[in-house]
This record gives sequence, structure tokens and C-alpha cells, in this order.
Amino acid sequence: MEIGKKIWVFGDGDLPPHGKKEPLGHEALMVVNCTDEDARLELIVYFEDREPVEDIVLTVPAKRVRCFRLDAPVGEKPFRIPFGQYALMVRSNVPVIANFGRLDRRRDMAYYPVQGFSL
Repeated sequence: MEIGKKIWVFGDGDLPPHGKKEPLGHEALMVVNCTDEDARLELIVYFEDREPVEDIVLTVPAKRVRCFRLDAPVGEKPFRIPFGQYALMVRSNVPVIANFGRLDRRRDMAYYPVQGFSL
């Protein structure tokens, strides 16, 4: 049975400020690969006021989960997502399960997922 999808889109990226204490504010992309093959992920980051950044490549080994913190550089050629509004598309060579979450410290602390769209 095939579990997951090959394309995921998260439309509400908005990297929060870190705050002053641990755990620091951040966003993260969590990916589960249930297949027997390594997942090669290609990310596209969309912005309100500039062209997208493409060719950000991540890998999730077969039958593993990886959490990619988006407040730090990500990808084989590290790219740092700037603060502010953005959207994220994830394309994979094998079906994966992707989730996107945000830890926001602007008022005390809140962690919540951002709903994704998948094909």
C-alpha cells in the first residue's frame, strides 16, 4: 500500500522571531518516508515581493522521519528562509507524509501545525 503524496504545499509560512528563551521560536518541516527508497525532496519557496527560490534539495532516508528546522539554513546548498511571509512547495520522488509546524513565542508560547495541500 502506498502511503503519502509526492507534492505538498504549505501556504502559510511566516517565520516568527526567536524570542528570548528556549525553545526558540521557529518553523519546521517534518517528513515521514515509509518507502524502501530514500526520498529526494525539492523545495520551492514563494514570496510576496520577489521571485521564488528553487532547487533546495533535502533527503529523507528510507523508512525514516526527518525534521528540518526552517530558522536555520536548509538544503544541500544551504539556503536560509528570511523572516516574513512565504509559502513552501515540497516535491518528492517517492510518496511521503509532510507536516509543517510553527513555535511562536510572541505571546507566551504557542505551537501549531499549518495545514498542507497534497497531490
